[in-house]
Amino acid sequence: MPTLYEELEKDVRYREGLKACFNCGVCTAICPAAEVSDYDPRRILNIVQEKNDTALEELLKGDEIWRCGECLSCKTRCPRGNTPCYVIQALRGVSIETGFFIESEQGRKQLAIKRTVGDHILKYGYCVYIDEVDLEMYPEQGPVWDWMRENRGSILQRLNTSYNKDQAGTLRKTSKKSLDDLKKIFDETGGTQRFEKIEQYSSVKAKELDKDFKEGKDEYFRYLYNK
Repeated sequence: MPTLYEELEKDVRYREGLKACFNCGVCTAICPAAEVSDYDPRRILNIVQEKNDTALEELLKGDEIWRCGECLSCKTRCPRGNTPCYVIQALRGVSIETGFFIESEQGRKQLAIKRTVGDHILKYGYCVYIDEVDLEMYPEQGPVWDWMRENRGSILQRLNTSYNKDQAGTLRKTSKKSLDDLKKIFDETGGTQRFEKIEQYSSVKAKELDKDFKEGKDEYFRYLYNK
């Protein structure tokens, strides 16, 4: 059975992201997430380079790897050509594949992301689609938003969009062929399997927390989303 480090090495993002790190700390100094949260890319790369499976498992079960915003500021400043963000992406992948992500508060939120952004992409062809943005889920939209949603057809027409139409333009209706192609891409690249693992392991955690787990905005989803 492969070690955690061997699993990490299989990911091209890890191989491309870690070349010759000498732990200078420039990545942490430039990182926006490190400034506002408990996140230290320098520390993470140091743990990875030690190749210690025990330390690596602790990292995969913790919150820290989920705090990266993937802005790639680290890539622009590293004097040795490393990309800590790529390493973080690879670590997240291993965390999901092993189910370790459910052991951390930030990791568990992958289900909420999968059931919003992920499912929106496959259903609409958009990361976030206006029909799904209601005040219950996105209160930051403000009190006028309900009226805008109810009248979105006429409002978006006045804004000259192609909302829900079979033509080119903003918010156009994505063709069935394009959606089918998207699904095939997810299938071929492992995205579909990754989504299934997020659901599978999340159901285990939901049962442990005595939360109802079905699909969509169920009790466990709302627990994650609101927490």
